[in-house]
Parts: sequence; structure tokens; C-alpha cells
Amino acid sequence: MKKFIIILMVAALAGGGWYAFKKKSGNGKPKYISAQAELTDLSEVVDTTGVIAPENRVEIEPSASGRIEEILVDEGETIKAGEVLALMSSSDRVAILDAARAAGDDQYNQWKETYKPIKIISPISGTLILKNIVEGQTVNSGTVLFAISDKLLVAASLDESDVGRVKPGQRAVIVLDSYPDKKVRGTVFKILDEGTIKSNVVTYTVKIRPDKVPAFFRSQMTANIKITISERKNILLLPGIAVTTNPQGETAVIREFKDGVPVYAAVETGRNEGDKIEIVSGLKAGETVLYPENGYTAQVDSSGKNPLMPSRPNIPRGARRAMH
Repeated sequence: MKKFIIILMVAALAGGGWYAFKKKSGNGKPKYISAQAELTDLSEVVDTTGVIAPENRVEIEPSASGRIEEILVDEGETIKAGEVLALMSSSDRVAILDAARAAGDDQYNQWKETYKPIKIISPISGTLILKNIVEGQTVNSGTVLFAISDKLLVAASLDESDVGRVKPGQRAVIVLDSYPDKKVRGTVFKILDEGTIKSNVVTYTVKIRPDKVPAFFRSQMTANIKITISERKNILLLPGIAVTTNPQGETAVIREFKDGVPVYAAVETGRNEGDKIEIVSGLKAGETVLYPENGYTAQVDSSGKNPLMPSRPNIPRGARRAMH
């Protein structure tokens, strides 16, 4: 199973703004660039892999030994319940017809009409995904003649650290390795209770039903899957490097300069989102802030930690955030 471990890149915040403004480079004051607060939607997803599999797969076997006389369907065809898939002669019919054939065409045709073949009938409607026989083949009661699936779905594997976060009804995006440029959307509808152990890792099967099964889906194709765990709308984000502290020690941003002196605006920050930081209050969407081109110099306390750095959210292994 493919896993992604998140390392959040947190911007250096503590005490840097005032220090950076006061500090001179070899050519004078540092160069400042602007950044705009932007609204965006955030989603937290679990990345995993899976395979295309039938929701119900039925294998068809003969009720007795015999010989396949005629096959009426082919793989990939849509089958209806009760449809005749093939004609088979029982062992007794095979013996009679072979003997009658030696006696001439009249005898053979008479017995062929008198002793009818066995019809192999489909028990369900669906797609024929396996034809395991050829005409003239001798089969017995244990031979698999055909396999039919009623509808294809995606079976994803999640380890036990992630499965507790996945629930029926959550949305998913499916991308097949064979068709990487085509995204298929679906919904989680079942989480199996029994897990499997492989390499000391417990995994559970999560079933995802596509909104519409595309024609290019084939059983056992491998897929990459993103399951959306949560979504947050209209989150105000700012580059983390633009957040600093004002002379009073408050978390702030530089709004402008007046007579060479920075004008600060105190802000409240939320979660770190990669190289951006959520702004909870103090700024509005579209407002512009300034920060030094080379960033602020972070200060640390005696423990070696930045005292003003926003706390990192507890994100379970296997999850990540995506911005849209």
C-alpha cells in the first residue's frame, strides 16, 4: 500500500520582523516583497492503492461430466439472468452420438434431435469476465466454465492506523495505472470487519462504488485512490514566511512602511498548511503584506524551540492536506 508521510514546512516566525528590519545587509536594508492573503478550500485525504474487482463474482460449473458442443457468448459481453451461455452433451449423449456418427448421417441426426444437449444458463445478470472453455472440450463437475460479475467496484487496502478515519459516504477519486489521465469519482460504501496480516501490518478492505463505471474498467486493474476525510471551505492563507512578531511580541504581519518604519497588524494564526499558514483573524482576503526577500531570522528559547511558532496539528500517518 502506498503511504505518504507528512512533513509540514513551518515558516520561521519568532521575533524576526523587527530584527530583520533593523539588520542591515552589505547593501543596506533588506529588500521586501509583497504577498496577498488568499481564500482557498482545503481537503484532508488518505492515499492508498487498490484493485478493480467485481462486487459479486459467480463461477459457473457443469452439473455433470460431458463435452462442450457450442459456446454462445464471449468475454466482455453483457449477460442477462437466464441466458444460455453454452450447450453441453452429457457423457451418455457423447457416447450415443459418437456411435451414431459411425452408422451414418441419418442415424446421427436422428439421435442428435432425440437426445437434446444440456443448456448452461447464467444465474445472474452482469458481464462475462471469464470464458474458460473451448468447443469440443471434455469437462467434469469441477471445471469452471465461465465467470460473471454483476458490477465492477474498487477494493482499497487501508492499514489499521487509517481505517478508523474512513467512513461510508466519504468521497474518493480513483486513477488507474493504465489510464493515469482519467479520474473516476466514487463513494465509500463498505468497510470489511476482518483484516489481513502481511509483513506484520494489518490491513482492511474498503469498498468504493464508482459514480459511473467507465468502459475501460477491467477486473484486477490496479488503482491509486484518494479518500477525502474532511473538507474546509474558504480558509484564509498567507505564506508562512510573511508572519513575524511586532515590537510588543505579538504575532503580526507588516502592512506597509511609513517614513522607513514598518506598520504592523496583529494577526491570529491557525494551522500550518505546507509553506502557508492559516490566518484566523487580523487580515481579510485580498489584503497585501510585506516580508523580507530572504525571510525573517527565527529566534528560539532555551529549549531550542521557536516560542511563537503555531503548534503543529496531529495528522495521522497516511493522511495529507491538499489545496484546491
